[in-house]
This record gives sequence, C-alpha cells and structure tokens, in this order.
Amino acid sequence: MSKSLKRVARVLLDANINANPVEMPGETRTAQQAADAVGCALDQIAKSIVFQGPEGCVLFVTAGGNQVDPDKAARVAGQDLGRADAATVRAQTGFAIGGVSPIGHLNPTPIYFDPRLNDFDQIWAAAGTPRHVFPIAPAQLLQLTGAKEADFTA
Repeated sequence: MSKSLKRVARVLLDANINANPVEMPGETRTAQQAADAVGCALDQIAKSIVFQGPEGCVLFVTAGGNQVDPDKAARVAGQDLGRADAATVRAQTGFAIGGVSPIGHLNPTPIYFDPRLNDFDQIWAAAGTPRHVFPIAPAQLLQLTGAKEADFTA
C-alpha cells in the first residue's frame, strides 16, 4: 500500500468512518474515469482542485461535472488565485494530480465545498492514488475536512 493511500485510510479509520478505499481496475485520474469505474453519476465524484495565491494554497472540493470558476473562487478565498502546478500540489498535499484526496494532506489548507455534492447520499473521492477512491456521505466529508460550503462553480 502506498504512503498516500495509507494516509487517507488512516484519516478515515481515526475518524471512525467506515469508508474503505477501493482499488479500481483502471485509472480514476479524471472525474469521468472515476464515475465510469464506480458506476455512479458524474456529480457523485468529489474532485479536489488546488489553487494557489499569494497567501498560500486553497482546496476546492467540487462535484465531478462542475468547474471551479476562478473569479468566484478568488472571492470566496479572499485572494487572487491561479491553478497550482503539479509540483506545488504534491508539496502542499502529498498527492500527485489525478489522485488528490480531500483528506490526509501533508499541509493543511483552507477547504471549500461545492453544495451540489449534498444532493447525494453517497459520493466518491480520490484516496491518494490514480486508482483508489472511497465512498462517503457528503456530510461526513464536510465535517472531516472542516470545509466551508460556498458558491465557487461556473
């Protein structure tokens, strides 16, 4: 088991959340790949998108079919933002792009949560690798991450 996957599994275990990461037969780097692998709606995939600004990185957890609107995201975060590059994402979160989990980050960041995810009983999030995801109730993920619900999508 990779260090990244172990970190995610540990956070879930420590929080007493019964949401074991599942290895998919193919890659789950994109929301569509994840939805196809899991057999769920695209918007049931919780994408983790990292932006960077002068005050540091910010994580936006959004429904798979939604896109983060950079202007709305900047207003929500209270700073100018741009997409973080792969090296910054890895340094901040400990995960490679395509496997960024909303939990288990090496360095804490402010996190914002797309309310669209609350429309489902269960959502799926990356578990730290391009082939692992975990199921979780939106309310549990919101509580576990300490995220704030906000309107930041296009």
